Parts: sequence; C-alpha cells; structure tokens
Amino acid sequence: MDLATLKAFKPTEYEDAADGYRTTGDMAATAQDTIDNQICAGIRNNLEGETAKAALRELQELSKNFHYVQTECGLVSTALNGLAFDMAAAKCKLEATLEDARANNCTVGADGSVSYPADGTEVDGKVPQGGTITGTGGPTDPTAAAVERQAANIHPNPNYGKAQQYANRIADALQEATDADAKWAPKLRALKADDDLTVSKRDWADAHSDMGGVREAGKNYLDSLPEPPRDGSPKDNAAWWKGLSPEEQAAWMSAHPEIVGKLDGLPSTIRDEANRIVFDETRGRLQMELDSMPKPPLNEWTWITSGPYPSKVHTDEWMAWHNKYGDRYTQLNKSLKGMESIQKRFGQTGVKGLPEAYLLGFSAEGNGRAIVANGNPDTADHQAVYVPGTTSSLGGIEGDINRMVNVYREAAAAPGQSVSTITWLGYDAPQNIVKDSPFSHYANDGAPAFNQFMDGLDASHTGDSDPHRTAIGHSYGTTLIGSAARQGDLNADDVILAGSPGVQVSKADQLDVPAGHVWNQEADADPVPDIGRYGHGGTDWDGPWTIPSDERFGANQMATDTEGHSDYWREDTLSLRNQGMVVAGMEEEVRLKPTPDRWSHVK
Repeated sequence: MDLATLKAFKPTEYEDAADGYRTTGDMAATAQDTIDNQICAGIRNNLEGETAKAALRELQELSKNFHYVQTECGLVSTALNGLAFDMAAAKCKLEATLEDARANNCTVGADGSVSYPADGTEVDGKVPQGGTITGTGGPTDPTAAAVERQAANIHPNPNYGKAQQYANRIADALQEATDADAKWAPKLRALKADDDLTVSKRDWADAHSDMGGVREAGKNYLDSLPEPPRDGSPKDNAAWWKGLSPEEQAAWMSAHPEIVGKLDGLPSTIRDEANRIVFDETRGRLQMELDSMPKPPLNEWTWITSGPYPSKVHTDEWMAWHNKYGDRYTQLNKSLKGMESIQKRFGQTGVKGLPEAYLLGFSAEGNGRAIVANGNPDTADHQAVYVPGTTSSLGGIEGDINRMVNVYREAAAAPGQSVSTITWLGYDAPQNIVKDSPFSHYANDGAPAFNQFMDGLDASHTGDSDPHRTAIGHSYGTTLIGSAARQGDLNADDVILAGSPGVQVSKADQLDVPAGHVWNQEADADPVPDIGRYGHGGTDWDGPWTIPSDERFGANQMATDTEGHSDYWREDTLSLRNQGMVVAGMEEEVRLKPTPDRWSHVK
C-alpha cells in the first residue's frame, strides 16, 4: 500500500457496496419468505397430484438458493464494512500525521518520506540544515527506539526528531493499510459460490467456514459494535437490538447468528432468521462429517463357543469400527434425524391451515436444543409453550413438534383470535427413565432458561394487548414447570399438566397462575404419576407427597379419553380438545372429570 493509494481510498465507497449487498440479502430473504409461506403454502392448500409435488420440490430448491444468497450477502456486507473500518482507521492516522507535518513546516514526499526545514542554534555562523527522513514504521525494539530518541536529542536541528516521528507514523499507517488489504483480500475472494445451481451440504459447510473467516478478519470491526448486555433480561436484550443501526444488526446477524438466535426478547422473525443460518450450516457440516465416516461393517455379529453353549458376540471388525467411530456416528445420525424433522415442519406450512414455522432456538451440541413455533408468537393473542419430558432430545423432536401442531389446530379452530404454539426443548432432559428421571436437577437447572424464555415472549410481543399464555408440560416437563414456578415468577396465565410425576409443590396455587387456572390430565393406565410421586411430588413437610392428580392439589381435573402415558395429544380425542380449549381461552368448553377417578392412597 503506497501513500497515494491510501490518501485516495474512500471508505464510504465500500460501505455503500456493503449496503448494496445487505439490500440484496434482504431481497433474497423476502423472496424466500414469499416462496415458503405464500406460494408453497397455497399449493399445499389447493393443489394435489404429481405436478403439484414436482412444483413444490423445485420451489423448495429455489427457496434454499435464496436463503444461501441471503447468508452469503450478509457475510460480504460485513466483510466490506470490516475492510472499510480497518482502512479508515489507517487513513485517519495518515491524515492526522499529514496535518501535523504541515503545521510544523514539514513536507511529505510521494514515497512517504518527510523533509524538514533548517532550524536551530547557529554553528560556525550557520543554521543547521534541513533534511529528509524515511520512516522505519516506528521501531518496536526498545533498543532501536532508544537509539532514535537519542539521535533526535543530540541532533542540532530540532525539526529532525519531529520529522522522524512523522515519517514513522506515516510508515505505520501504510503498513496497517497493507496488512488490512492482505487480511481481507483472501476472505473476500472466499465469499464466492461454486458455479452450479445447487446449494449443497458442502456449500453450507463452506458458508460456516466463511463466517469464521469474516469473524477472524473482522475482529476490530466487530469488537467496535455494541455488545448485547451480559446476563441481560429479555427487556435488556430487546432494547440492545432496537438500539443498533441496520448495519450493526446485519453485522451481528451475519457474523454471530448463534448469539442473536439465543437472545430471549428479540423479535421472533430475527431469531428465526439467525437460527436458520445456524441450522443450515450445522446440517451441512454434520452431513459432511457423517459422509466421511466408513459405514458400520455388515458382519456385526458372530458366534463363539465358550462353555457348553454358543454365545452371540460382536465381530472384531465391528468392534474396531465402533471403538473409533461408533459414538460419534450414532450422535450424528440422531442429530441429522432431528434436523430432518424440523425441516419437515418448515415444509408443512399451509397443510390443513398450518401457519409458518419459527425456529426460536437451535443447537446440535449434546442432546440438542430446538424451540419451534407454529405461527408468530409476537403477534398471537394466545400463546402455548410445551415442555417435553424424559428421553426428549433433538433426535426425537418430531413427536414433540407434532404435539404442538395438533394443539395449534384445536386452538386455532376456536373462533376469533390468533394462536401460536411452541415446542420448547431448551433444557437437558433426563435421558433414562430409571437412571435419570428420579432426579430433580434436570428440572432445576433448566427452569431459569424456561422463565427467561417466557419473559422474552412478553418483551417481543407487538400486539395491542397482552397475550394469553399457557404453559404445557408432559411427564418430567411438568416437573420443570413446577420448578420454574418455585424458583421465580412463572409468566403464564394457565398451566396444563399431563401425566405429571409431580411438580415440586403441593398446591395448585403455588404455580404462579390465577386461582382455577391449573389443569391436569391423567389418562387410564398411565403409570408415571404414582411412580414419580416420591421423587417430584410436593409436600408441606407435615403432610403426604402430593401430585397434580390428587384432589387435594387443587387442579382442575380434565376428562381424558386416551390411555397410557403418551397419547394425550392424539388427534380427534377429548384429551387434545380440552387442551386446545384452555389454550384458546375458552375454559367454559373444557370438560372435567365428573368425579375423581381415584383418591390418594395416603389418608
């Protein structure tokens, strides 16, 4: 980078280009939304047959293309702003130095050298002559810097030392600009898609790599942006986001979607956009990793004779594969299965009136996280948030999503107001019924995040009046809801408990909702409530362990027509309809058990 180039550099030109890419990305996002939630939804609602299916397949590919364009344009925009930021800093240093040099009668040459005038005390009747100095870039070696200072101190012309400083500052600014150019050039070149028309898993894996490159190169720029509040409340998060400029919002979205997508209180559309970037990039990376692994050997089992009877054991070949790949292979398959289930829900918009889906949380780490909404909760009059129980994980998320799809259809069928139902897998659920579910720490650890999410629904809501909100728990999920109420304020108007093993409190009025607004379901042949009683039931210490199915707990006991522990959300059942009526605020339509099916076994 030479002096003339840096002087002529105009950061605004790159910032304008960044704005152009951001606008293009916004247009791609709008196009994707139109395809997914209008065109495809309309086809699903009104057309059938092979032609309709073929059209949907093509449109879904086009939607993927637009999403990829949006993501890459966001990265290009951030990269251009980052380059402009770094170059502007170097140019600012250069311009300040040139101004200082002019003010002290020094002249800067085209090569960055600095000429200084004659000055100082006469020696033998002559004023010390001027001269020209080339900058060293400001030596970082303490010894070299000391030598420069010493030279300036003993030089007969006082302008020598000033000129040396100016020359060093100019060289330093030019080097900073050169470094910025060298840093950003390969990152910008990397933001280039391949020349086919298919957005593949490799493209999304590359997008994740591109994001890392932009974050690395743009550290100075990104560090200059306002950061989200540390341990902020949902209201704090919402205020931070609203206070950002469009450029700053775009930078956070493109460089750190994993942070934006987690922040309770931000608009659901923003969280959905951020989490879908994380979702697609993660899906691409994990699929690439899985494809790189050898498949498990076909000859998994063999027989050996040890003693009087043969035994079936794994082959040595299979054991060698399993020891090297087995756990990760299983984890990848489970995670990708869950992601396929989420993608399937994205593709159901319009089916039997199902609204657009919003991905309000996502992670494939550990057992996984997924928060999926049917309809926009920010505009809904009625919100329902469902917490699944033991064995819940990303790999099995489809069933939990479908339960809230069914509740949505029941509640939305009620006349009048709008509804959003949400599957909240935002905690580490116990994975083993015997070894894990008796312990309360899973609920206690997850409850604060649930309370934060519920508060976030208030902070992001844009309706004219406060929404009516229902917390729904199944099995161990009811225990988490109880822990959330016990640990803090449960931001809900109604609570529905299904197959509950206990909620850590002994009375319905301890669940932080108005009197008469706790609803319980226990189906015939559901063993979980009584099994869990002594692990998660509430007690007043002078009384028995109490669960929501007990009359003394004080919940409304809703009628059920299902059996077992897992069918409370089966379609066309009274069990499901009762939940829908509570969610829709139509409590008068809820059918209760005429008399308790059973009394507590503790007298």
